[in-house]
Amino acid sequence: MSLSRNLPLFLLSLAFVTTGSSARAADWIHWRGPEQNGFSREKNLPGEFNPANKAQGNVVWTAPYGGRCAPLVMDGRVYVLQGTGSGLEEAEQMVCVNEKTGKLLWTYRVNVFHTDIVSTRLAWAPLTGDPATGHVYAQTTGGLLLCIDKAGKLVWQRSLTEEYGRASGYGGRIPAPIFDSGLVIVGMISSSWGDFARGTNRFVALDGKTGQVVWWFDAGFPSKETYCSHPIVAVLNGQRVLLSGGGDGYLHAFKVRTGERVWSYQYCAGATNPAPMVDGNLIYAVHGDENPEGGPYGRIICLDASKLDKSGKPTLVWEFRKSVRFGLASPALAEGRLYAPDDVGELHCFNAKTGKPLWKYRYANEVRGSPLVADGKIYINDVQRRMHIITLKGNEKPDALDTFEYQFKEPKGIYSETNGTPIAVNGHVYFVSAASLWCLGLPDAKPEPAKYTPMPEETPFKENAIAGARLFPADVVLKPGEKVQFQVVFVDANGREVKDNRPSPAPVWSLPLPAKTPTGAQPPALQGTVANGELTVAPVPSQQGHVEFDSDGIKARARVRVAALVPWKQDFEKAPAGSSPGGWVNANGKFSVVKLPDGNQVLMKSNNDPRPPLAKANAFITMPDAANYTIQADLMGTQVRGGMGDFGLINSRYTLVLDGKTDPDSKKRQLRLVSWEARPRITRVEDFDWQPDVWYTAKLTIEHKEKTAIIRGKVWKKGDPEPEAWTVELEDPSPNRVGAAGLYGYVTNSTAIETGANCYYDNIVITPNAKK
Repeated sequence: MSLSRNLPLFLLSLAFVTTGSSARAADWIHWRGPEQNGFSREKNLPGEFNPANKAQGNVVWTAPYGGRCAPLVMDGRVYVLQGTGSGLEEAEQMVCVNEKTGKLLWTYRVNVFHTDIVSTRLAWAPLTGDPATGHVYAQTTGGLLLCIDKAGKLVWQRSLTEEYGRASGYGGRIPAPIFDSGLVIVGMISSSWGDFARGTNRFVALDGKTGQVVWWFDAGFPSKETYCSHPIVAVLNGQRVLLSGGGDGYLHAFKVRTGERVWSYQYCAGATNPAPMVDGNLIYAVHGDENPEGGPYGRIICLDASKLDKSGKPTLVWEFRKSVRFGLASPALAEGRLYAPDDVGELHCFNAKTGKPLWKYRYANEVRGSPLVADGKIYINDVQRRMHIITLKGNEKPDALDTFEYQFKEPKGIYSETNGTPIAVNGHVYFVSAASLWCLGLPDAKPEPAKYTPMPEETPFKENAIAGARLFPADVVLKPGEKVQFQVVFVDANGREVKDNRPSPAPVWSLPLPAKTPTGAQPPALQGTVANGELTVAPVPSQQGHVEFDSDGIKARARVRVAALVPWKQDFEKAPAGSSPGGWVNANGKFSVVKLPDGNQVLMKSNNDPRPPLAKANAFITMPDAANYTIQADLMGTQVRGGMGDFGLINSRYTLVLDGKTDPDSKKRQLRLVSWEARPRITRVEDFDWQPDVWYTAKLTIEHKEKTAIIRGKVWKKGDPEPEAWTVELEDPSPNRVGAAGLYGYVTNSTAIETGANCYYDNIVITPNAKK
């Protein structure tokens, strides 16, 4: 996205648009409801249903749009994200239906790519929305952050994977975005460039209307694995904060409007998946992993944010640690009681103020869906295709005779787990099974407007109470020689915009030196000039750095990347040994320049860490809007302890891989063409018995047609004439039209004490395809 002209001035409105109390009562724009705690204040909801009797069986309508996540209801429409199609047509899509009838209004489809998540775990991250604009936001499995308008048209998108190095694991653990204060905020495990090269938990806030980056929050702790703790927004001690668990085992609180850390509280030794909840200044969080102090697995904590310890962290009110794992489903909080499902299908009820256990109720053997508390009942799915409606009896254990259970009868061929979370709004209950979207309601009930508890008031606003500043945009990607105008936003202690009326000297703008690398090397500063907030970068591709603003000690920084353009080439001869390419995403620490014994300098995939996020990596060279190009490079692999790595080229979200393993049938190594490596949507395999310590030239190109695209790859020994025939070739009926050029590498045989095989890259050339 070019930022050189017509850059909008970002003025954050003080008429806050929130996920909570200011949203219309008829909307359900956070997956846990207006109070973000799994509690609906709707009345006259059904306690049973029978689809065979349709409306008289309390089934208002069903629609063939199943999935795994909670629906979103906004302005008379129901939205869901789902996996769709099969084979070459397998993808994800956002679906919008009429709230009253279930009639399809539109779908918006995207491909899945650059992920190890399998199709049975697609579309697990709930949606969020902005009632003021009607925009709906989604994070897809492939890493697209989408903004879709109410007509189903794309407003903007960001590729979190290709732009920011977002990681996705096998399990489908992807946090939901959240909309608040004009911002759409999303968390991820990421590794991009410079001071963000280290893989850790980060959150990025983007302007909801334009998609421009407003701030980053870098948690700074080592991440254990991917996670799916969906965030919430709360007002604690008069301050508007975002709360989220992370892949690092911490509960993080940071200012919604600036991303400044308020505190981070460790309560888990692994990754945290359930979402936190808030009641006043009390915060509740659960997990099902190891505890930092050791002892039994699993934990529930209640923290008091109004009482901070000497380190500024909230104090512990109570905790529950009894070898019970609360690792998959999020709890619910309603009318003074905390309802927490454990991983094996037992529902635990606690007094929320004291932590006193009130009862346990077995309803299933395996669960991932979270409970909805509404109208004296709990609506909850288990994995085995069942919906349970549990009648509550206050502090007494529910009676199994008062529990309704329905087992979904899904069509053959449907992977029929039930993991979605129900919602209740406008007198109806909405949820997804594997194959369908459901709307339940009593046929003669008259909906009563639900009244929700508003968030506490923030600290009153004061003019000229400057506590800091930030630059907008906070993260930009430019073309060589391009310009961008930065805006300075002065903020108060709550991140609200204030005017600067100080009689201070003229601000100083600079291009500072980045921090040194862990090895002590000093990266260069960004090449260019900056004055009065206007940055002009030098006509040098593949560089990165910062712009800094300083006004009498009030400082702010923005990140700047200058990405390579097509055409582009690199032979690494002038790059310092040990360095990683500047301006690339997800390369630092995973790819570095080395000098071979023959004096040739090349790029090598790191081979000294067996952990999956480091052993396996995509390094992205261009922006994700690159299209209609060919990438070529020289590749060589070595054999260590009988094993070789996998490596290759990336073009428009397709990857050409030289597979280091020997096929058990042909006894030869192979060349693979893939897009979504965990699934064979695009997979073409050909025997190509490439050998260790031999340089080969690889080429990957795409020919776009009106409705399809032909992906072609070839490999030959370096120095030999290029063969006319392509080694692998495939026509994609659902093609990727754009995508960043890059390199792929996966060293499979490194250990904690021994390095693995070497994968080398040299003479990378990216050229535009001839126009037809």
